Amino acid sequence: MQIKFGTDGWRGVMSDDFTFENLVIVSQAAAKYFLNHKNISNGIAIGYDARFMSEEYGKLVARVFGTIGVKVLLADRMVSSPMVSLAANKMNLAGGIMITASHNPPKYNGFKIKGDFGGSAHPEMVAEVEKLLPESDSKIKPKSYEELESQGFIKKYDLRKYYAEYISKKFDLHKIKKSGLKIAYDPMYGSGQNFMNEFAGITEIHNEYNPSLGKVNPEPLEDNLQEFSRFIVKGKYDLGIAVDGDADRIGAIDEKGNFVDSHKIFSLLLRYLYEKKNLRGMVVKTFSTTEMLNKMCEKFGLEIQVTPIGFKHVCKLMLEKDVLIGGEESGGIGVKGHIPERDGIYLGLLLSEMLIDYKKSLSELVAELEKEFGVHSYKRIDIHTTEERKQNILKKCKSGEVKSLNGLIVKDMSDLDGYKFFVEDGWLLIRASGTEPILRYYSEAKSFDLVDKLIDAGINI
Repeated sequence: MQIKFGTDGWRGVMSDDFTFENLVIVSQAAAKYFLNHKNISNGIAIGYDARFMSEEYGKLVARVFGTIGVKVLLADRMVSSPMVSLAANKMNLAGGIMITASHNPPKYNGFKIKGDFGGSAHPEMVAEVEKLLPESDSKIKPKSYEELESQGFIKKYDLRKYYAEYISKKFDLHKIKKSGLKIAYDPMYGSGQNFMNEFAGITEIHNEYNPSLGKVNPEPLEDNLQEFSRFIVKGKYDLGIAVDGDADRIGAIDEKGNFVDSHKIFSLLLRYLYEKKNLRGMVVKTFSTTEMLNKMCEKFGLEIQVTPIGFKHVCKLMLEKDVLIGGEESGGIGVKGHIPERDGIYLGLLLSEMLIDYKKSLSELVAELEKEFGVHSYKRIDIHTTEERKQNILKKCKSGEVKSLNGLIVKDMSDLDGYKFFVEDGWLLIRASGTEPILRYYSEAKSFDLVDKLIDAGINI
Protein backbone atom coordinates (compact mmCIF):
# COMPACT_ATOMS: atom_id res chain seq x y z
CA MET A 1 0.00 0.00 0.00
CA GLN A 2 1.07 3.59 -0.60
CA ILE A 3 2.90 5.14 2.34
CA LYS A 4 2.33 8.88 2.41
CA PHE A 5 3.22 11.46 5.04
CA GLY A 6 0.50 13.97 5.94
CA THR A 7 0.55 17.22 7.90
CA ASP A 8 2.59 15.61 10.68
CA GLY A 9 3.92 12.17 9.92
CA TRP A 10 2.60 8.94 8.42
CA ARG A 11 -0.57 7.50 9.91
CA GLY A 12 -2.72 4.52 9.06
CA VAL A 13 -5.21 1.99 10.33
CA MET A 14 -3.49 -0.76 12.31
CA SER A 15 -3.39 -4.14 10.53
CA ASP A 16 -4.55 -2.43 7.34
CA ASP A 17 -1.89 -0.03 6.09
CA PHE A 18 -0.09 0.54 9.41
CA THR A 19 1.54 -2.89 9.51
CA PHE A 20 4.83 -4.28 10.79
CA GLU A 21 5.96 -4.69 7.18
CA ASN A 22 5.22 -1.07 6.25
CA LEU A 23 6.73 0.15 9.51
CA VAL A 24 9.98 -1.64 8.61
CA ILE A 25 9.97 0.18 5.24
CA VAL A 26 9.39 3.62 6.80
CA SER A 27 11.96 2.96 9.54
CA GLN A 28 14.63 2.01 7.01
CA ALA A 29 14.01 5.19 5.00
CA ALA A 30 14.17 7.37 8.11
CA ALA A 31 17.30 5.62 9.41
CA LYS A 32 19.07 6.07 6.06
CA TYR A 33 18.11 9.73 6.06
CA PHE A 34 19.57 10.27 9.54
CA LEU A 35 22.80 8.41 8.69
CA ASN A 36 24.15 11.57 7.05
CA HIS A 37 23.42 13.79 10.06
CA LYS A 38 26.34 15.45 11.84
CA ASN A 39 25.07 14.20 15.23
CA ILE A 40 24.39 10.63 14.16
CA SER A 41 27.12 9.27 16.44
CA ASN A 42 24.96 10.43 19.37
CA GLY A 43 21.99 8.54 17.97
CA ILE A 44 18.28 9.34 17.97
CA ALA A 45 15.44 9.21 20.50
CA ILE A 46 12.45 6.92 19.99
CA GLY A 47 9.23 7.23 21.97
CA TYR A 48 5.74 5.78 21.82
CA ASP A 49 2.28 6.69 23.05
CA ALA A 50 -0.47 4.83 24.97
CA ARG A 51 -2.16 3.17 21.98
CA PHE A 52 -2.56 -0.53 21.41
CA MET A 53 0.76 -2.05 20.21
CA SER A 54 2.65 1.27 20.35
CA GLU A 55 5.39 -0.12 22.60
CA GLU A 56 5.87 -3.10 20.26
CA TYR A 57 5.98 -0.78 17.24
CA GLY A 58 8.53 1.42 19.01
CA LYS A 59 10.79 -1.53 19.74
CA LEU A 60 10.58 -2.66 16.10
CA VAL A 61 11.62 0.80 14.89
CA ALA A 62 14.52 0.75 17.36
CA ARG A 63 15.60 -2.66 16.01
CA VAL A 64 15.56 -1.43 12.40
CA PHE A 65 17.61 1.66 13.29
CA GLY A 66 20.03 -0.42 15.34
CA THR A 67 20.44 -3.00 12.57
CA ILE A 68 21.37 -0.21 10.15
CA GLY A 69 23.94 1.01 12.67
CA VAL A 70 22.17 3.92 14.36
CA LYS A 71 22.27 4.19 18.15
CA VAL A 72 18.86 4.54 19.78
CA LEU A 73 17.73 6.02 23.09
CA LEU A 74 14.43 4.18 23.54
CA ALA A 75 11.87 5.56 26.00
CA ASP A 76 11.48 3.20 28.95
CA ARG A 77 7.71 3.92 29.10
CA MET A 78 5.07 5.88 27.20
CA VAL A 79 5.99 9.52 26.54
CA SER A 80 4.55 12.63 24.93
CA SER A 81 5.81 13.79 21.53
CA PRO A 82 7.40 16.93 23.07
CA MET A 83 9.47 14.69 25.37
CA VAL A 84 11.05 13.10 22.29
CA SER A 85 11.57 16.50 20.66
CA LEU A 86 13.20 17.90 23.80
CA ALA A 87 15.63 14.97 24.02
CA ALA A 88 16.55 15.30 20.34
CA ASN A 89 17.40 18.96 20.82
CA LYS A 90 18.94 19.18 24.30
CA MET A 91 20.91 15.92 24.07
CA ASN A 92 22.43 16.84 20.69
CA LEU A 93 20.91 13.87 18.91
CA ALA A 94 20.37 13.54 15.17
CA GLY A 95 16.60 13.59 15.66
CA GLY A 96 13.72 11.57 16.99
CA ILE A 97 10.90 9.21 16.10
CA MET A 98 7.54 9.12 17.88
CA ILE A 99 5.09 6.26 17.44
CA THR A 100 1.69 7.92 17.73
CA ALA A 101 -1.45 8.73 15.79
CA SER A 102 -1.91 11.83 17.93
CA HIS A 103 -5.63 12.76 17.96
CA ASN A 104 -6.80 10.14 15.44
CA PRO A 105 -9.32 7.42 16.44
CA PRO A 106 -8.03 4.38 18.40
CA LYS A 107 -7.74 2.13 15.32
CA TYR A 108 -4.98 4.36 13.92
CA ASN A 109 -1.29 4.54 14.71
CA GLY A 110 1.48 6.63 13.25
CA PHE A 111 5.12 7.58 12.79
CA LYS A 112 6.28 11.16 13.50
CA ILE A 113 9.76 12.41 12.62
CA LYS A 114 11.45 15.01 14.83
CA GLY A 115 14.45 17.14 13.88
CA ASP A 116 17.57 17.84 15.91
CA PHE A 117 16.17 21.32 16.56
CA GLY A 118 13.41 19.85 18.73
CA GLY A 119 10.35 20.08 16.54
CA SER A 120 8.37 18.54 13.68
CA ALA A 121 10.38 17.56 10.64
CA HIS A 122 10.34 20.25 7.96
CA PRO A 123 8.57 19.49 4.66
CA GLU A 124 11.97 19.24 2.94
CA MET A 125 13.13 16.63 5.47
CA VAL A 126 9.98 14.57 5.01
CA ALA A 127 10.39 14.75 1.22
CA GLU A 128 13.91 13.31 1.53
CA VAL A 129 12.62 10.42 3.65
CA GLU A 130 9.83 9.75 1.14
CA LYS A 131 12.41 9.55 -1.66
CA LEU A 132 14.11 6.70 0.20
CA LEU A 133 10.92 4.64 0.60
CA PRO A 134 11.10 2.83 -2.80
CA GLU A 135 14.56 1.44 -2.10
CA SER A 136 13.61 0.09 1.33
CA ASP A 137 13.21 -3.67 1.73
CA SER A 138 10.12 -4.85 3.60
CA LYS A 139 11.67 -8.31 3.92
CA ILE A 140 14.68 -7.16 5.96
CA LYS A 141 15.15 -9.16 9.16
CA PRO A 142 16.21 -6.74 11.90
CA LYS A 143 18.50 -8.10 14.60
CA SER A 144 16.94 -9.11 17.89
CA TYR A 145 16.30 -6.53 20.57
CA GLU A 146 18.56 -8.39 23.01
CA GLU A 147 21.48 -8.55 20.57
CA LEU A 148 21.26 -4.84 19.71
CA GLU A 149 20.96 -3.92 23.38
CA SER A 150 24.06 -5.97 24.23
CA GLN A 151 25.95 -4.28 21.38
CA GLY A 152 25.02 -0.83 22.67
CA PHE A 153 22.80 0.13 19.74
CA ILE A 154 19.64 0.26 21.89
CA LYS A 155 19.61 1.85 25.31
CA LYS A 156 16.50 2.45 27.39
CA TYR A 157 16.21 5.98 28.75
CA ASP A 158 13.78 7.79 31.08
CA LEU A 159 12.67 10.58 28.73
CA ARG A 160 9.83 11.58 31.07
CA LYS A 161 12.26 12.28 33.90
CA TYR A 162 14.55 14.21 31.56
CA TYR A 163 11.59 16.36 30.45
CA ALA A 164 10.40 16.90 34.03
CA GLU A 165 13.84 18.11 35.12
CA TYR A 166 13.93 20.53 32.19
CA ILE A 167 10.54 22.18 32.71
CA SER A 168 10.97 22.34 36.47
CA LYS A 169 13.48 25.09 35.68
CA LYS A 170 10.92 26.90 33.49
CA PHE A 171 8.10 27.16 36.03
CA ASP A 172 7.80 28.11 39.68
CA LEU A 173 6.02 24.98 40.92
CA HIS A 174 5.96 26.30 44.49
CA LYS A 175 4.08 29.36 43.22
CA ILE A 176 1.50 27.21 41.43
CA LYS A 177 1.02 24.82 44.36
CA LYS A 178 0.73 27.59 46.95
CA SER A 179 -1.55 29.83 44.87
CA GLY A 180 -4.71 28.04 45.93
CA LEU A 181 -5.58 27.57 42.26
CA LYS A 182 -7.52 24.33 41.88
CA ILE A 183 -6.48 22.64 38.63
CA ALA A 184 -7.59 19.42 36.93
CA TYR A 185 -5.96 17.67 33.99
CA ASP A 186 -7.38 15.29 31.38
CA PRO A 187 -4.78 13.40 29.29
CA MET A 188 -7.64 11.66 27.44
CA TYR A 189 -6.07 8.24 28.15
CA GLY A 190 -3.05 9.37 26.13
CA SER A 191 0.66 9.29 26.82
CA GLY A 192 0.56 12.51 28.85
CA GLN A 193 -1.13 10.58 31.66
CA ASN A 194 0.26 10.53 35.20
CA PHE A 195 2.59 13.42 34.54
CA MET A 196 0.79 16.45 35.98
CA ASN A 197 -0.13 14.66 39.20
CA GLU A 198 3.42 13.39 39.77
CA PHE A 199 5.08 16.62 38.64
CA ALA A 200 2.83 19.32 40.09
CA GLY A 201 0.28 17.56 42.30
CA ILE A 202 -2.53 18.34 39.84
CA THR A 203 -5.65 16.15 39.88
CA GLU A 204 -6.03 13.88 36.83
CA ILE A 205 -8.83 11.89 35.24
CA HIS A 206 -8.61 9.33 32.42
CA ASN A 207 -5.07 8.53 33.47
CA GLU A 208 -4.96 4.75 33.25
CA TYR A 209 -3.94 2.48 30.38
CA ASN A 210 -6.90 2.11 28.03
CA PRO A 211 -5.90 1.15 24.46
CA SER A 212 -9.41 1.95 23.19
CA LEU A 213 -8.91 5.50 24.57
CA GLY A 214 -12.33 5.45 26.20
CA LYS A 215 -13.90 5.13 22.74
CA VAL A 216 -13.48 8.89 22.27
CA ASN A 217 -11.08 10.45 19.80
CA PRO A 218 -8.25 11.81 21.99
CA GLU A 219 -8.57 15.36 20.65
CA PRO A 220 -9.30 18.19 23.14
CA LEU A 221 -12.44 19.50 21.42
CA GLU A 222 -15.68 20.53 23.13
CA ASP A 223 -17.65 17.44 22.07
CA ASN A 224 -14.93 15.16 23.43
CA LEU A 225 -14.63 16.91 26.81
CA GLN A 226 -18.20 16.81 28.11
CA GLU A 227 -17.32 14.46 30.96
CA PHE A 228 -14.31 16.57 31.89
CA SER A 229 -16.47 19.72 31.89
CA ARG A 230 -18.89 18.12 34.36
CA PHE A 231 -15.93 17.02 36.48
CA ILE A 232 -14.65 20.62 36.63
CA VAL A 233 -18.01 22.03 37.73
CA LYS A 234 -18.73 19.28 40.27
CA GLY A 235 -15.28 19.57 41.82
CA LYS A 236 -15.32 23.40 41.76
CA TYR A 237 -12.03 23.59 39.86
CA ASP A 238 -10.62 26.90 38.63
CA LEU A 239 -9.02 25.48 35.49
CA GLY A 240 -9.26 22.34 33.42
CA ILE A 241 -6.37 21.42 31.12
CA ALA A 242 -6.85 18.77 28.42
CA VAL A 243 -4.27 17.38 26.01
CA ASP A 244 -4.50 15.05 23.04
CA GLY A 245 -3.21 11.49 22.59
CA ASP A 246 0.48 12.44 22.48
CA ALA A 247 0.10 15.58 24.64
CA ASP A 248 1.26 18.14 22.11
CA ARG A 249 -2.16 19.84 21.71
CA ILE A 250 -4.22 21.66 24.33
CA GLY A 251 -7.82 22.54 25.16
CA ALA A 252 -9.16 24.16 28.32
CA ILE A 253 -12.27 24.30 30.51
CA ASP A 254 -13.03 27.38 32.59
CA GLU A 255 -14.38 27.40 36.15
CA LYS A 256 -17.97 27.41 34.85
CA GLY A 257 -17.46 24.32 32.73
CA ASN A 258 -17.24 26.25 29.46
CA PHE A 259 -14.89 24.98 26.77
CA VAL A 260 -12.12 27.44 25.85
CA ASP A 261 -10.91 26.63 22.35
CA SER A 262 -7.38 26.82 21.00
CA HIS A 263 -8.00 30.19 19.32
CA LYS A 264 -8.78 31.82 22.64
CA ILE A 265 -5.90 30.00 24.35
CA PHE A 266 -3.55 31.27 21.62
CA SER A 267 -4.89 34.82 22.01
CA LEU A 268 -4.75 34.75 25.82
CA LEU A 269 -1.18 33.48 25.82
CA LEU A 270 -0.15 36.14 23.29
CA ARG A 271 -1.49 38.83 25.62
CA TYR A 272 0.13 37.20 28.67
CA LEU A 273 3.55 36.90 27.04
CA TYR A 274 3.34 40.49 25.81
CA GLU A 275 1.90 42.16 28.92
CA LYS A 276 3.18 40.12 31.87
CA LYS A 277 6.32 38.44 30.52
CA ASN A 278 7.35 41.54 28.51
CA LEU A 279 8.39 39.37 25.58
CA ARG A 280 8.39 40.48 21.94
CA GLY A 281 8.63 38.84 18.54
CA MET A 282 6.71 37.79 15.46
CA VAL A 283 3.38 35.96 15.70
CA VAL A 284 2.85 32.99 13.38
CA LYS A 285 -0.51 31.37 12.75
CA THR A 286 -1.73 28.71 10.34
CA PHE A 287 -4.36 29.32 7.67
CA SER A 288 -7.31 28.12 9.78
CA THR A 289 -6.55 30.17 12.92
CA THR A 290 -8.53 33.11 14.33
CA GLU A 291 -8.51 36.63 12.92
CA MET A 292 -8.48 37.94 16.51
CA LEU A 293 -4.70 37.52 16.43
CA ASN A 294 -4.45 39.99 13.55
CA LYS A 295 -6.32 42.62 15.61
CA MET A 296 -4.11 41.98 18.63
CA CYS A 297 -0.91 42.23 16.62
CA GLU A 298 -2.11 45.52 15.14
CA LYS A 299 -2.63 46.91 18.64
CA PHE A 300 0.64 45.55 20.03
CA GLY A 301 2.68 46.55 16.97
CA LEU A 302 3.73 42.98 16.23
CA GLU A 303 4.30 41.38 12.84
CA ILE A 304 2.04 38.44 11.99
CA GLN A 305 2.62 35.79 9.35
CA VAL A 306 0.25 33.10 8.02
CA THR A 307 1.43 29.63 6.98
CA PRO A 308 -0.21 26.53 5.47
CA ILE A 309 -1.80 24.15 7.99
CA GLY A 310 0.61 21.91 9.88
CA PHE A 311 2.86 22.87 12.77
CA LYS A 312 5.94 21.93 10.73
CA HIS A 313 5.49 25.24 8.88
CA VAL A 314 5.27 27.16 12.15
CA CYS A 315 8.29 25.30 13.51
CA LYS A 316 10.40 26.29 10.51
CA LEU A 317 9.65 29.98 11.03
CA MET A 318 10.38 29.66 14.76
CA LEU A 319 13.88 28.53 13.80
CA GLU A 320 14.40 31.19 11.15
CA LYS A 321 12.79 34.23 12.82
CA ASP A 322 12.37 35.79 16.26
CA VAL A 323 8.94 34.31 16.99
CA LEU A 324 7.07 35.15 20.19
CA ILE A 325 4.30 32.59 19.70
CA GLY A 326 3.13 30.42 16.86
CA GLY A 327 0.39 27.89 16.46
CA GLU A 328 -2.57 26.33 14.76
CA GLU A 329 -6.31 25.90 15.12
CA SER A 330 -6.02 22.34 16.38
CA GLY A 331 -4.47 23.33 19.71
CA GLY A 332 -0.80 23.09 18.80
CA ILE A 333 1.03 26.19 20.05
CA GLY A 334 4.73 26.92 20.48
CA VAL A 335 6.14 29.78 22.58
CA LYS A 336 9.41 31.65 22.95
CA GLY A 337 11.68 30.21 25.62
CA HIS A 338 10.80 26.59 24.89
CA ILE A 339 11.66 24.25 22.01
CA PRO A 340 10.00 25.05 18.63
CA GLU A 341 7.32 22.48 19.28
CA ARG A 342 3.70 22.14 20.34
CA ASP A 343 3.52 21.08 23.98
CA GLY A 344 0.19 20.73 25.76
CA ILE A 345 1.72 20.10 29.18
CA TYR A 346 3.99 23.15 28.97
CA LEU A 347 1.09 25.33 27.79
CA GLY A 348 -1.13 24.04 30.60
CA LEU A 349 1.41 25.16 33.18
CA LEU A 350 1.70 28.52 31.38
CA LEU A 351 -2.10 28.96 31.57
CA SER A 352 -1.90 28.22 35.30
CA GLU A 353 0.72 30.92 35.77
CA MET A 354 -1.38 33.32 33.72
CA LEU A 355 -4.39 32.98 36.05
CA ILE A 356 -2.15 33.53 39.06
CA ASP A 357 -0.41 36.59 37.61
CA TYR A 358 -3.60 38.29 36.39
CA LYS A 359 -5.48 37.34 39.59
CA LYS A 360 -8.55 36.68 37.46
CA SER A 361 -10.59 33.65 36.44
CA LEU A 362 -10.30 32.13 33.00
CA SER A 363 -13.86 33.20 32.11
CA GLU A 364 -13.05 36.80 33.11
CA LEU A 365 -9.93 36.85 30.93
CA VAL A 366 -11.86 35.47 27.95
CA ALA A 367 -14.62 38.06 28.47
CA GLU A 368 -12.05 40.89 28.56
CA LEU A 369 -10.48 39.61 25.36
CA GLU A 370 -13.82 39.53 23.54
CA LYS A 371 -14.85 42.94 24.86
CA GLU A 372 -11.71 44.52 23.40
CA PHE A 373 -11.29 42.58 20.17
CA GLY A 374 -14.81 41.36 19.47
CA VAL A 375 -16.53 37.98 19.66
CA HIS A 376 -14.92 35.40 17.37
CA SER A 377 -17.11 32.29 17.34
CA TYR A 378 -15.53 29.26 15.73
CA LYS A 379 -16.42 25.75 14.67
CA ARG A 380 -14.83 22.91 12.71
CA ILE A 381 -16.77 19.98 11.28
CA ASP A 382 -15.21 16.89 9.69
CA ILE A 383 -17.31 15.16 7.05
CA HIS A 384 -16.56 11.62 5.88
CA THR A 385 -17.35 11.44 2.20
CA THR A 386 -16.62 9.57 -1.01
CA GLU A 387 -13.52 10.39 -3.03
CA GLU A 388 -15.70 11.40 -5.99
CA ARG A 389 -17.79 13.83 -3.96
CA LYS A 390 -14.70 15.23 -2.25
CA GLN A 391 -12.99 15.94 -5.58
CA ASN A 392 -16.15 17.50 -7.03
CA ILE A 393 -16.43 19.91 -4.10
CA LEU A 394 -12.74 20.87 -4.27
CA LYS A 395 -13.00 21.34 -8.03
CA LYS A 396 -15.95 23.70 -7.63
CA CYS A 397 -14.12 25.68 -4.94
CA LYS A 398 -11.10 26.05 -7.21
CA SER A 399 -13.18 27.09 -10.23
CA GLY A 400 -14.25 30.42 -8.74
CA GLU A 401 -17.93 29.51 -9.07
CA VAL A 402 -18.60 30.10 -5.37
CA LYS A 403 -19.82 33.71 -5.33
CA SER A 404 -22.05 33.54 -2.24
CA LEU A 405 -22.64 31.34 0.81
CA ASN A 406 -26.26 31.16 1.98
CA GLY A 407 -26.85 34.65 0.61
CA LEU A 408 -23.60 36.10 2.01
CA ILE A 409 -21.44 37.64 -0.70
CA VAL A 410 -17.92 36.22 -1.01
CA LYS A 411 -15.60 39.23 -0.86
CA ASP A 412 -12.33 37.41 -1.28
CA MET A 413 -10.88 33.89 -1.60
CA SER A 414 -7.47 32.42 -0.72
CA ASP A 415 -6.12 28.99 -1.66
CA LEU A 416 -2.99 28.94 0.52
CA ASP A 417 -4.08 25.58 1.94
CA GLY A 418 -7.56 24.55 0.89
CA TYR A 419 -10.11 27.19 -0.09
CA LYS A 420 -10.94 30.06 2.26
CA PHE A 421 -13.90 32.30 1.48
CA PHE A 422 -14.21 35.68 3.23
CA VAL A 423 -17.62 37.28 3.82
CA GLU A 424 -18.78 40.22 5.93
CA ASP A 425 -17.87 39.43 9.56
CA GLY A 426 -16.62 35.92 8.90
CA TRP A 427 -14.95 33.27 6.79
CA LEU A 428 -15.27 29.64 5.70
CA LEU A 429 -12.40 27.27 4.91
CA ILE A 430 -12.84 23.97 3.05
CA ARG A 431 -9.89 21.60 3.08
CA ALA A 432 -9.17 17.91 2.58
CA SER A 433 -7.56 16.20 5.59
CA GLY A 434 -3.93 15.27 5.21
CA THR A 435 -4.25 12.15 7.39
CA GLU A 436 -7.85 10.89 7.06
CA PRO A 437 -10.39 10.35 4.21
CA ILE A 438 -12.50 13.38 5.11
CA LEU A 439 -13.26 16.99 4.23
CA ARG A 440 -12.81 19.58 6.95
CA TYR A 441 -15.03 22.66 7.20
CA TYR A 442 -13.72 25.52 9.35
CA SER A 443 -15.58 28.74 10.04
CA GLU A 444 -15.20 31.84 12.19
CA ALA A 445 -17.72 34.68 12.51
CA LYS A 446 -19.22 37.17 14.94
CA SER A 447 -21.83 34.64 16.08
CA PHE A 448 -22.41 30.88 16.11
CA ASP A 449 -25.55 31.40 14.00
CA LEU A 450 -23.42 32.92 11.26
CA VAL A 451 -20.80 30.16 11.67
CA ASP A 452 -23.49 27.48 11.21
CA LYS A 453 -24.87 29.33 8.19
CA LEU A 454 -21.44 29.37 6.54
CA ILE A 455 -20.70 25.71 7.29
CA ASP A 456 -24.11 24.63 5.98
CA ALA A 457 -23.44 26.51 2.77
CA GLY A 458 -20.05 24.84 2.43
CA ILE A 459 -21.39 21.33 2.96
CA ASN A 460 -24.07 21.96 0.32
CA ILE A 461 -21.66 23.12 -2.38
